[in-house]
Amino acid sequence: MDRACPEALQEIIETFHDAAPEERLDMLLEYALNMPDLPTELLSARDTMEQVHECQTPVFLLAHLHDGKVLYYIDVPREAPTVRGFAGILYEGLNGATPEAIAATPNDLYQQLGLHKVLSPLRLRGLTALLSRMKRNARALGAAHGNYPRHTGGGN
Repeated sequence: MDRACPEALQEIIETFHDAAPEERLDMLLEYALNMPDLPTELLSARDTMEQVHECQTPVFLLAHLHDGKVLYYIDVPREAPTVRGFAGILYEGLNGATPEAIAATPNDLYQQLGLHKVLSPLRLRGLTALLSRMKRNARALGAAHGNYPRHTGGGN
């Protein structure tokens, strides 16, 4: 059986793929503007969130499983629009998906979005780390709740 990434993320990938390269950065910035801020109760509880240290920008992540779906909270400063934009894509594309679908998200997502043509390798490394962390959290949540087999190594 072929595993596929969440449908919402697949639609985003197709939209970016169909866009001209010069439009992709503007699209990324739109996701930055549209990404929701943290709920008020999490603003004072950032110590309960996981920091993605590989990002140059302070990025914090929290994941919960609710009714078999992963819900994410991501905090990225508005002063870091490219990182916030990628986080916005992940938020829109992965939030509310099953752990299995999130785990099936391609590791080269930034390439499928064409972002490797508009962002620096250092920035891309941080974005890849955020995606890897989200996939790892989804697998762990699914395994802890019996919805997904425990990860046995290899890949992200």
